[in-house]
Amino acid sequence: MKIFYNKNKLIKFTHNHKIIGFVPTMGSLHKGHISLIKKSQSECKNTIVSIYINKPQFNNTSDYKRYPRVLKKDISILKKLKVDFLYIPKEKQIYPNGPNKNIKIHSFKKQLCGKFRANHFEAIVDVIDRFIKIINPKKIYMGEKDMQQLKIVDHFVKINHRNVKIIGCKTIREKNGVAYSSRNNLLSSSEKLLASKIFKILLSKKNKILNKSISIDLIKKEIINLNVKKIDYIKIYDINNLLKKNNKVKKYKIFIAYYLGKTRLIDNI
Repeated sequence: MKIFYNKNKLIKFTHNHKIIGFVPTMGSLHKGHISLIKKSQSECKNTIVSIYINKPQFNNTSDYKRYPRVLKKDISILKKLKVDFLYIPKEKQIYPNGPNKNIKIHSFKKQLCGKFRANHFEAIVDVIDRFIKIINPKKIYMGEKDMQQLKIVDHFVKINHRNVKIIGCKTIREKNGVAYSSRNNLLSSSEKLLASKIFKILLSKKNKILNKSISIDLIKKEIINLNVKKIDYIKIYDINNLLKKNNKVKKYKIFIAYYLGKTRLIDNI
């Protein structure tokens, strides 16, 4: 595995290589990331992974500082997976002149997490846009757990980088049903058990919510009664028609964002 720290060397290298699969990460790698990497390796001649904690997408400094950092462990995992290339940039390489405050993204940014995390999706799209210009990938692999992020990035890339394809990959879950997330490392054992209960409640009640035999408000009360600190939202969306209303095949998902202690978790089921 070749590790790049220098942006200019990486630009020179990647622009001479074709069929590059790209997996952007913020490190603290887990089985969800590994599934993205293996998907890229199965479809692309070369795979590059980035490890970069994108500060502008965090809404407060404490959340940014708490984000798990285990670089040596991550590098070991990537070597075992026989990843071709790893890019570990510094902030000045990604943002030499600061973030792009004029980036345009779909209005879906105002829904779900967008109501609670100002400029979050603009920051994500901005950094992906910058990585595309550096790496010149053919395909970018992203998880469906962050469904809103996936849809917004895909919409932007289709308009601005037509030679790049976003590949959405299925959510990988722990045995207890909880979606793998780097933030799971911040949870206590009791909080992980609570997260599992929430997943099972939503999964078991999904059809009743869809046919309106039970209300979302009742589900919220049931979850709050488990001593959940805060629920930002529980919403139902047809993911096939999130950004464009032209798909006759409907596919509904329940979206949730909630807090266990200081840790905010999201999922869609």
